[in-house]
Amino acid sequence: MKSFNISLKSITDVKDFVNIVNKYDFDIDLTSGRYVVDAKSIMGIFSLDLSKPIRVDVHTDNCDEFCEEIKNFLV
Repeated sequence: MKSFNISLKSITDVKDFVNIVNKYDFDIDLTSGRYVVDAKSIMGIFSLDLSKPIRVDVHTDNCDEFCEEIKNFLV
């Protein structure tokens, strides 16, 4: 499992992020405070506090391609 922080500043960022995440078979969770949501759920992401960095937990060790795709969102 790998963890890192991202920032989603706009609705477009959220849509782009969800489109990238949905390409992959492994589970990805987003954590903000005490809330954890599935990164593939656009409604779940909008329930988080997007004004702060969000922790991403990728449940695989082979996520180099995924990390490269989301590098624009990394904090």
